[in-house]
Amino acid sequence: MSKLVQCVPNFSEGRRVKVIEEIVAVIKSVEGVNLLDYSRDESHNRCVVTFVGNPESVAEAAFQAAKRAAQLIDMSRHKGEHPRIGATDVIPFIPISGVTMADCIELARSLGKRLAHELDIPVYLFEEAATRPERKDLSQIRKGQYEGLLESIKEPERKPDFGSARVHPQAGATAVGARPPLIAFNINLGTSDVNIAKKIAKAIRGSSGGFPSIKGLGILIEETNSAQVTINVCNYKHVPLFRVFEIVRREAARYGVMVTGSEIVGLTPAEALIDVAEFYLQLEGFDKNQVLENRIKGY
Repeated sequence: MSKLVQCVPNFSEGRRVKVIEEIVAVIKSVEGVNLLDYSRDESHNRCVVTFVGNPESVAEAAFQAAKRAAQLIDMSRHKGEHPRIGATDVIPFIPISGVTMADCIELARSLGKRLAHELDIPVYLFEEAATRPERKDLSQIRKGQYEGLLESIKEPERKPDFGSARVHPQAGATAVGARPPLIAFNINLGTSDVNIAKKIAKAIRGSSGGFPSIKGLGILIEETNSAQVTINVCNYKHVPLFRVFEIVRREAARYGVMVTGSEIVGLTPAEALIDVAEFYLQLEGFDKNQVLENRIKGY
């Protein structure tokens, strides 16, 4: 079985298309890497890129992309709705085939050392690669965001895993980690009251008593003047998308607000969408082998 790793770096740029294209071009130029998808969000001012390949090539592409982002993105001028600490905000490695989570943890730590040594970017390890229990949760690393980290990085408990205790003057800091597949799922509300979105996010996220595998924030999308619950579904097998959607819809109804739509950012496993179809269509005796593409794979 060939070794295949997925990488989904998030860059703090969603408005300047030329900058995004330059970063993506660097990734595509690395032999052994296959670019699957990239998308941008102007309100979040963020770009999410997905690529796969052998471990060595994927790690090289991630490094080269972070290097280019550090040259093109100035965090002192960055504004956006999504929490962030750096030009390359986060780099997760996900095992796909022929590799283990332990292999991805080693990739994360090796890349973290290289980013700190060669680019002078402080690095925090998160999720399965975390060296401290509290850093498994990415939101704890992002606490205070880039602006707060400028000073808090000097505190002992905020010392980075790699690099000096000072933020890179332009690129900020980066979180590097290893994790299972994640679905970035946003649900839009028919209101401009961001406090409602924040209350709903608090009700569903694990850190405040909701689902352990759910992370959520309430934000305002300025372009549409509408509130949004932005969600990371960290384990769709534990908490399927339809359950997340239904709970948000019912919580919103408590405040007299309707859900106006939802979106998936980046790629998602087909199984997660099949589960949604099975639930809402109330399919009886449905077998996933009834999906045409699943049957074709068997030939």
